[in-house]
Amino acid sequence: MAERVQQPPAKRLCCRPGYNPACRQGQRAGGVPCGGAGSAPGGSGNGKTHNPESLLDIAARRVAEKWPFQRVEERFERIPEPVQRRIVYWSFPRSEKEICMYSSFNAGGEESGSSGDNNDETQLPFLRGVTLLEGGWVDNVLQVGFHLSGTVTDPATPSSPELVCSVSVSFDRCKITAVTCTCGNKDIFYCAHVVALSLYRVRKPEQVKLHLPISETLFQMSRDQLQKFVQYLISVHHTEVLPTAQKLADEILSQNSEINQVHGAPDPTAGASVDDENCWHLDEEQVQEQVKLFLSQGGYHGSGKQLNLLFSKVREMLKMRDSNGARMLTLITEQFMADPRLALWRQQGTTMTDKYRQLWDELGALWMCIVLNPHCKPEQKSSWLRQLRRWNSVDVCPWEDGNHGNELPNLTHSLPQGAHGNQEMRPHRTVFTRAIEACDLHWQDRHLQHIITSDLYANYCYHDNQEGSLFDSRGWPLWHEHVPTACARVDALRSHGYPREALRLAIAVVNTLRRQQQRQLEHFRRHKKELLHKSHTSITNMEGWVGHPLDPIGTLFSTLTESGRVGEEGSNTCLDLSGTDEKTHFTLLLFIILSFCGANRGRTRNPFLSFFLFTAGPYSGLGEIVHRESVPMHTFARYLFTSLLPHDAELAYKIALRAMRLPVLESTASSGDLSRPHHIVSVVPNRYPRWFTLSHIESQQCELASTMLTAAKGDSRRLETVLESIQKNIHSSSHIFKLAQDAFKIATLMDSLPDITLLKVSLELGLQVMRITLSTLNWRRREMVRWLVTCATEVGVYALDSIMQSWFTLFTPTEATSIVATTVMSNSTIVRLHLDCHQQEKLASSARTLALQCAMKDPQNCALSALTLCEKDQIAFETAYQIVLDAATTGMSYTQLFTIARYMEHRGYPMRAYKLATLAMAHLNLSYNQDTHPAINDVLWACALSHSLGKNELAAVIPLVVKSVKCATVLSDILRRCTLTTPGLVSVLHSRRNSGKLMSLDKAPLRQLLDATIGAYINTTHSRLTHISPRHYSEFIEFLGKARETFMMAHDGHIQFTQFIDNLKQIYKGKKKLMMLVRERFG
Repeated sequence: MAERVQQPPAKRLCCRPGYNPACRQGQRAGGVPCGGAGSAPGGSGNGKTHNPESLLDIAARRVAEKWPFQRVEERFERIPEPVQRRIVYWSFPRSEKEICMYSSFNAGGEESGSSGDNNDETQLPFLRGVTLLEGGWVDNVLQVGFHLSGTVTDPATPSSPELVCSVSVSFDRCKITAVTCTCGNKDIFYCAHVVALSLYRVRKPEQVKLHLPISETLFQMSRDQLQKFVQYLISVHHTEVLPTAQKLADEILSQNSEINQVHGAPDPTAGASVDDENCWHLDEEQVQEQVKLFLSQGGYHGSGKQLNLLFSKVREMLKMRDSNGARMLTLITEQFMADPRLALWRQQGTTMTDKYRQLWDELGALWMCIVLNPHCKPEQKSSWLRQLRRWNSVDVCPWEDGNHGNELPNLTHSLPQGAHGNQEMRPHRTVFTRAIEACDLHWQDRHLQHIITSDLYANYCYHDNQEGSLFDSRGWPLWHEHVPTACARVDALRSHGYPREALRLAIAVVNTLRRQQQRQLEHFRRHKKELLHKSHTSITNMEGWVGHPLDPIGTLFSTLTESGRVGEEGSNTCLDLSGTDEKTHFTLLLFIILSFCGANRGRTRNPFLSFFLFTAGPYSGLGEIVHRESVPMHTFARYLFTSLLPHDAELAYKIALRAMRLPVLESTASSGDLSRPHHIVSVVPNRYPRWFTLSHIESQQCELASTMLTAAKGDSRRLETVLESIQKNIHSSSHIFKLAQDAFKIATLMDSLPDITLLKVSLELGLQVMRITLSTLNWRRREMVRWLVTCATEVGVYALDSIMQSWFTLFTPTEATSIVATTVMSNSTIVRLHLDCHQQEKLASSARTLALQCAMKDPQNCALSALTLCEKDQIAFETAYQIVLDAATTGMSYTQLFTIARYMEHRGYPMRAYKLATLAMAHLNLSYNQDTHPAINDVLWACALSHSLGKNELAAVIPLVVKSVKCATVLSDILRRCTLTTPGLVSVLHSRRNSGKLMSLDKAPLRQLLDATIGAYINTTHSRLTHISPRHYSEFIEFLGKARETFMMAHDGHIQFTQFIDNLKQIYKGKKKLMMLVRERFG
């Protein structure tokens, strides 16, 4: 907690108008220990004596717990000093439990601190405080009235020096109301030094010197004594208090000052006033800051865990019946409502993350607990209702069910209206709607009161078997209420410290569910054929109860599992079954929850129970008909599968195959489809259940399938059945791919021959992955394609041929040519399969056909691969080349064409390379300032190729260069290269370099290129001078130097360049410095 160094101002004004200083002169010059004079023999709290307490101590303790000290002073004109001392003594907390609660997240000291960075339990504030106390590091402990002070020393460590902290604690009615510590720690809870001082007072009260409130001491002083007291106080602390002392003196001496208008003066040691709220100290600012910090981290750095720990702290406070529970939850809620992400998500139309949604659900459930407090006052509930309605009206308040907040009816009460209300007129339900509706609930129902107050409430003569009967056939009480609401009552009773009452109500709820289950099962068995034909279930709840915001199943489970501890206290409930032991009884309770909700809550090896779950109908998660939002039982079914497999393999596979269902991701089965017992019922077909664990559930489904694949190895019939189930029920490509990989690994174990059937299953799953991900983005797609080729290679040559013939349903053209066909045609694949010549030619033919098809469909990305794959077949190669030519004018870029052209030259087809290079030049456009363009090397290569082929080819390509390239430096480079050698001689291997004539710059085609280069230099010069800066002058002069070299290649180049420079001087005469540099260099 943020221990503030400055003590808050006292609230009480203390005075004694009729005080007679002579009557108590000198009686309180010193203090006495807390357990000293006037204390009862048994009042020291050391537990070493059993003497009865005095009547004074008994009365003082009761007064200290319930009455503010001001009320005591107002009630009695004169309070004897021994009585004051005992009241002050008993006003300090006597239990360490609350101190522990306010100094650690968990009362048992099991959780880490708020920072979440240190997992060492010894670093928790409470445990550190105990260590400091037991190490003797607490000193100078003094109690003055209702104020405790002392010094606590933090011993030196290798990383930190010794630290002496001044600690003070104010208390009232057995609660610590304020704390300060000079350690400066900022946290929600008390620091270790406050804990050490408080525990010192609890454990060693006889060693604490006790004084009455300081105002009592001042009242008995004379004027001289008071002046001496004040002057000594100022002298000792003059640097801290002198400005304040002078200010107060000035105000007291002023007749009209505000301080003189008030009777009495504040005393921080005099206890609380009548108007003060009696509650433990909670630093509201730090609570808000910590919650804000955790929310800003967005679920990272363990912030979600820390927020859940805060929620647990609220429940702990509620269990202790501490009013700070609701106060702390209010502070947390305000910060949640102020989260800027809410507005952002609402504006973008996106939903919040699952983890964040769970935090909001816990927030709403806690408010349900608070408003359902069976002993809260009406005015308190009204205040909470106003607060909840205010939050509920905020635009960004999260909806109860994501984007479907208006689809559910009023779920706080029963559902007589079904799902046929006017949904459009109903406002959106928010996370606070349930709590708002719960404010209308009460605990005055006589039947409910009997249930929660009596262990023996029953009616063994009751034989009414109607739907809404109050007792079952055994006479045990039932409680008919919307199940989440009934469980919210149970949760409220548990949270507010009524565990026995919570257990009684939970038992009634479970009995009600069991009775409903029996009736539904009887109905299902009577009408099984009709229900299976219609794919209909009589379960009418509009929402799933596992993953529900109020967690009804978790609440029942937790309450029932804690019943053993309640039973130790002597509980004798109606749920105890005669003739059954506690273990059987507990198993039945777990079975009720398991069979009713289909939740993974228990473990059993009983084959009969497994068969019962398989045939139990709509109330079993393994029944033939399941609700669309029924939570799958994959993990439980996997356990049953492995347990039953050695004893009854048929039943094991039946259970596992049925458990593979994931109804929420499937569509409703057709009414006539009885071949596959996977019937699904959906009440709200467009709404996903609020599980928040869909990806985790899919992982569990995948693990169940992998377990069956492993067990079915070598059994082709089982493998086929498991494969069919996987293809039908698993919808995640990543999980299907994992299963394919698992099957491949199992089939190709090193210590045995490959299982060809399992390899085929692996291949089929891989093919399904390819089809699913063909039109979607998947970052693992290339890995999947490579793995599929590897798997097909293991299966055999026919599998490779098959995937190449049906490539268009599995791969993109790029994948088919660059990965699939290339891998199939590699030497390693041929060696791995031990192919003969005929098989090699067959595979090669399929690969070439695939390549040509892909090139036709996507020439931009597949043409080069197609040419490579068709190299050894002249007809196919010519076909691929023609596809490139046909696509060159429309669908291919100059980069792709240049790449293919270079490939053609490399393969020994220079004329084809030349043809493609000219086509590429037609698509190219280089502006004057693109002298570093990546295509420049391709242009130079194309010109060199044309030059090497002959004068005619060069003459044909130069007009294309002049049209496409405007960059002067590139053109001049091409011009120089063309003048160095004779055209056509480079390609003739037996000729000499100087055996021909060089081309003339005065004749075509070089004359055209020379004119274009000079023109490019002129245009580039004017473009540069438009926005030139002085720091580029030297670079510009060098550019003109290169231009002059090009000009000089013409027969009249000197004249042209001189005219060009003169024009520059005239046009840009305003750039005097630049023109001066031009004259210095070029005249």
